[in-house]
Parts: sequence; structure tokens; C-alpha cells
Amino acid sequence: MADYTLQEMMTITAAREVKNTDIVLAGTGVTMLAAIAAKKITAPEVSIFFETGAVDVQFAQTPLSLADPRIMQGAIRLAGLAESFNILQNRTTGPNVISILGAAQIDIYGNLNSTAIGEDFRKPTVRFSGSGGACDIGSLAGQYWVFMELGKRRFVEKVDYLTTPGFLDGPGARERVGLPGGGPVMVITNKACFRFDDASKKMYLHSYYPGFLPEAIQEEISFKIDLTRAVEAIPPTEHELDVLRTKCDPDGMVLKKK
Repeated sequence: MADYTLQEMMTITAAREVKNTDIVLAGTGVTMLAAIAAKKITAPEVSIFFETGAVDVQFAQTPLSLADPRIMQGAIRLAGLAESFNILQNRTTGPNVISILGAAQIDIYGNLNSTAIGEDFRKPTVRFSGSGGACDIGSLAGQYWVFMELGKRRFVEKVDYLTTPGFLDGPGARERVGLPGGGPVMVITNKACFRFDDASKKMYLHSYYPGFLPEAIQEEISFKIDLTRAVEAIPPTEHELDVLRTKCDPDGMVLKKK
């Protein structure tokens, strides 16, 4: 079995889900790395763009952030914020756009909080950087995926602050409030991957990483989820890890050493 870190497992799990026909709106850190890995390993024709305006980036080197000039290398267009969000809303491209987000909290319907922890928003226990474009992205994108660590403080009954809409309070809720995007599809954590039921819109355990059991994963979630559909995830192959380490992040800007 290949020797890998959980961060590498998360990255490869996401990369395997990307198709050549997809258009990926990526953020920074591991979300960017997952998009790069998809382009270099599983879906070479995928188009990757950023809310800062770089479209169809080629990634000769791994950028540090959205402000890094290397994010523009090989791009077919250097647009702006407005044009990037137009891609999300475009009737032709919209259904194929995948956005990858992070969050501090998530609930069973995929609602996200990246703003504040605490009952009183005006005097929170912890305040984060906030939405940025996450509310717009979660509202408009054809689908979005979430990267976050597993834990009861993160997987909660109800988010302390609604930063990004998931399926709100259940089936039909997004449609009732006029949200055109498709909502959350997948939650990728450091121990397991979750998806959402088509009918109930509730999160369920889709796969668990080698070395972890569904029952132990349930213990790290504050709400009850369906474990019956869970399968053990396939670990990264030697080839996937080699490309990830030597071609996607050779300088270790994102990947942590074991």
C-alpha cells in the first residue's frame, strides 16, 4: 500500500471526481491543489478559473494565493471579479461549474459558516474572515464541494451563522428563495467523504478512508447521519502520489510532510 498523508488522501479523493467537461472555480490551499491534481492526473481538459479573473490556468508552478502572479501563467484570459461570477451564472457553463469551498461549520443540509462562532454575532467567541465570495458562489454555482476537518465543533446541528446556503432547511428550500445554483454535492474531510441524499437533501456518509470505521466517524459528528451506504475509499496510487508531489506541489507549498 502506498504511504500517504490524510491531506494527500483528501486531495486525490477530490481530483478523482473531476471530469474533463467540468469547469472548476478554485480557492487557495488544498482546494487549489485538488484542482491542479485533477488537471494533471485525472482530467487534463478541465478548465480552472479563479474569482480574481484568471481563466483556464495551466499551472507551471503552484501559486501561493489568489494574488500570486503565477496564478495567471498560461491563462487564456485575465478578466475580473464580475466576469468570473458571470461564468457561475452562465446558462451554458453553469451546470458544469464546480466550486470548492472551505468552512468552519457545516450542518446536515450543507449550510456553511465561515463568519463567526457564538450565539451573538455582535460579540462572537471567534470571528473569522467571513464570506468573501462564498455566499455568491454557494448560491450561484452549479454545485459546490466543501473541504474541512471532521469534528463535532465543525459538524453541528445548526450553524452559528449562515455564511453560505446549502439546502437551507430541506427539499425545495433553495428553489423557494430563488437560488439558481444546485447546492452542495460533496464534503471531503480528513477521515471520510460525505454526499447529500437526492430526496431528503440530508448529508450521508459516502466513503471512509482506510483505517477509519463508520461508527467512529459518527462519533465526530453532532447530528445523526446515514451510515448504511458507506464504502471504504480507495487509497491513492503510487502514480497519483508521484504526480501530486512532483508535478502539482513540488515545493511543498500546500502539502504537509508526514
